[in-house]
Amino acid sequence: MILAVLGLALAVSLTASAVASAKTVNDRLVSATKAVREMSTQRDVETMADLVKGAKGVVIIPSYVKAAIGLGGAYGEGVLLRHDPSTGRWYGPSFMNIAGASYGLQIGVQSTALLLVITNQRGMERFYGDKVKLGADIDIAAGPVGRSAGAATDVNLKASIYSYSMSKGLFAGLSLGGAVMSTDEKANTSYWGAKYNPRLILDKPAEASNVQPLLAALDQLKKKAGK
Repeated sequence: MILAVLGLALAVSLTASAVASAKTVNDRLVSATKAVREMSTQRDVETMADLVKGAKGVVIIPSYVKAAIGLGGAYGEGVLLRHDPSTGRWYGPSFMNIAGASYGLQIGVQSTALLLVITNQRGMERFYGDKVKLGADIDIAAGPVGRSAGAATDVNLKASIYSYSMSKGLFAGLSLGGAVMSTDEKANTSYWGAKYNPRLILDKPAEASNVQPLLAALDQLKKKAGK
């Protein structure tokens, strides 16, 4: 028991250190842009692009760090944007944190970029509060990959959120059930210059100059949707 607690404490410390490089909200936007661009270059990105094209919102976590010695923890800092699929316009951003735990025999630190596609209004509304537990408060599934646009609209795909990962050049769907996402109020206040709730933030058109590269990367990704 003591070893497990020590392992978790060390994992949390390693995880916090690994994400410390994103010191400002602008750094986070730059890293999120890089992550989207990298995912966009993958061979099997068409189905994800199709989902993003019709999405109600997306969350990009540039670095979701898992650190463990036996019992592990995971943490990441990211950005949430609301999307209007009828016009293609983006709103926000609101800044988010994600935290989870992992179990089993493991050791070391691993960083993964994540992109979460919010597919319906019910899923989007879950992000208007302070916290959301993935898999409990809202259904989430590993995102499908491939070149068939039909897969993205198949009746069997009913989750409110589909998650994708990019690690060491490998692109795939990823299950995040059990992880908790929370609004980063400090980052939001820093970006917007005042304390606003997420609902108000996500009603604001994304017009600031420092978010434009990320929007351009997402719009470029949408163009890769299957025909």
